[in-house]
Amino acid sequence: MELSHMKLWENCLKIFQDNLPTEQYDSWFKPVTSISFTDNKLTLRVPSPFFVEQLEERYIKLMGRVLHKVYGPQIKLYYNYNQVSNEPTTGITIGSSNPSTAVAPKPGATSNPFQQQEMCEIDAQLNPNYTFENYCDSMSNRVARTIGEAIASNPKSQTFNPLFIFGSPGVGKTHLIQAIGIRIKERNPDSRVLYVTSRLFENQYTTAVRHGKINEFINFYQSIDVLIIDDIQDLIGKQSTQNTFFHIFNHLQQNQKHLILSSDCCPSKMEGMEKRMLDRFRWGATAELEKPDYPLRREVLERKAEQNGLEIPADVLDYIAKNVTESIRQLEGIMVSLIAHATILDRSISVDLAQKVIANAVRTQERQVTFESILDAVSNLYDISPEKIFTTSRKREISDARQMVMYLARKHTKMAVKAIGDRLSRKHATVIHACKNIEERLTLEKQLQEDVSKLENEIMH
Repeated sequence: MELSHMKLWENCLKIFQDNLPTEQYDSWFKPVTSISFTDNKLTLRVPSPFFVEQLEERYIKLMGRVLHKVYGPQIKLYYNYNQVSNEPTTGITIGSSNPSTAVAPKPGATSNPFQQQEMCEIDAQLNPNYTFENYCDSMSNRVARTIGEAIASNPKSQTFNPLFIFGSPGVGKTHLIQAIGIRIKERNPDSRVLYVTSRLFENQYTTAVRHGKINEFINFYQSIDVLIIDDIQDLIGKQSTQNTFFHIFNHLQQNQKHLILSSDCCPSKMEGMEKRMLDRFRWGATAELEKPDYPLRREVLERKAEQNGLEIPADVLDYIAKNVTESIRQLEGIMVSLIAHATILDRSISVDLAQKVIANAVRTQERQVTFESILDAVSNLYDISPEKIFTTSRKREISDARQMVMYLARKHTKMAVKAIGDRLSRKHATVIHACKNIEERLTLEKQLQEDVSKLENEIMH
């Protein structure tokens, strides 16, 4: 007897449940139901387009294996959801997204050099969602993005080769470097573009050494037109791998092939990386992705809500943007949790729900300490106008206030000593001397200790 479409989907759910943590299964598969299965076309009912995005990004490989097992290899997957919540008349059906033809590998394509004959088609290993069109822009990432688009628009130019992008985890490095590769493949599908993490590179190198195929490994990587390596800092301490990568780097560079690298720190802080390697990282362009500023955080949230077909109240978006500040990844995770909570608990999305989700995931942002907030606090405490602190006056009360600003700025902001000196038209040595002077006086002067305590309480709360 032929099983009904609902029974077939139940069989899939059992497999998903056996292969996923309970929380993931309950959040992303339990709410999904089967609408129909005819002519190898499976249509699933999902709560929102955001579910589609998450299923395709997180679980597409598992889903592919399970659906092929239960429904057969000719299965075609479609999703149905309401564009406006709780309004069935707005329901639409879309097909499962596939990588664009510019990115999709041909049958048998691989990123593994030991299953590949030289110059055959390779799988670029690019995520089709990581495009420039999906990359939110702000002052915190504009320089890096502009350079990336310049490379993608004219790969023959060597001005920015190599491109070294760095920034703390979750700020969008992987998205940006893959966007470059996708744009190049869109404009030149025959270009041999490859994205790999440095850990995968290291694993492949280890395998090559073990099986005596180091020449094949090197030949494969030297055949790439655009090599994109993520988290290059993971090669720190891997001396042998660094040596091999050095030769690959030189070959690609000399043949005007592009190298695009990402790291969680700038080259000058990569202790354990060979100096000759660091020198080559600096040959082209080095650009930082800073932590997302408020406009970028707000835009990311708005775009996620729009993609999800949801109208999230402005006060909720404001609250999340103000309190989730570390990274884009963290923001997206909060949105995932927020929508999952609202869907599963059948609750409207509100500031109260956002507070609950954020409290379980991140620390609420403390008041940001800036040079300006320190200047205002010092001026108020000592009853000195900020303008006087910027003068060259050597009066004791003004000099003391100026040194206090330097001391607190160095202690409580991420400003470099030179940057603090530049703000006050002083040399960096003057800033260092001022900080040491305050530190020495603090061990002797009770009043100064009380002043610092008052100022720190003021600027941090």
